[in-house]
Amino acid sequence: MSTRRKARRQNNRGGRPRLLSEEVEARLVAASRTGVAVELAAEMAGISRTSFLRWMAAGRAEVEAREAGEDPDPEAEEYAALFVKVRTARATAAARAMANIRRVADGGIVTKVTTRKFRDSVTGEIVEETVEDRTSPDWRADAWYLERQHREQYGKDAVVAVEITGFGGPAGDDEDPVDLSALAERLDKSLFAVEYPPELEDGNVVDAEVVDP
Repeated sequence: MSTRRKARRQNNRGGRPRLLSEEVEARLVAASRTGVAVELAAEMAGISRTSFLRWMAAGRAEVEAREAGEDPDPEAEEYAALFVKVRTARATAAARAMANIRRVADGGIVTKVTTRKFRDSVTGEIVEETVEDRTSPDWRADAWYLERQHREQYGKDAVVAVEITGFGGPAGDDEDPVDLSALAERLDKSLFAVEYPPELEDGNVVDAEVVDP
């Protein structure tokens, strides 16, 4: 027996258009494709955050039910379609952002192109020379990626196993006590002091072109 809850359709009384119209759906998908937060996507579409989340929940339930082999629910069709489109749009935004982060980490982004003309001292011909300034590889972009994609191992809340007793075994009664607060502070500064590349903060290189040497 199916436990799927059917999404309630918006009533269309007195000729008033449905809240989830084609225009609203298009705005939600377009906003999601940019990667903005749910609240902002809802505002751009002219609806409330609550309505957006309710539609997405109904769509997800319908999609999962269909994947489980249940018969499609016609009343939930529009919500399922919205869920799939928004999910794909947000995944596209994430992939684009990740590609930009990788470009910063790898370096080679062209930031400045200078072209000058001069007369060759030997041949006397006018020669045109183009010089490109490119970014260097930046390990901080990799650190940014690891901290967020692999939080358990590299995130700021990761648990660090520390041997605090020196080279020997467990601390004995005759050993000096360890200042755990000071140790934790040193670890926080040494392990988690990650500076993010300016390129990631101001977005100046989002549309820069990567040119292979």
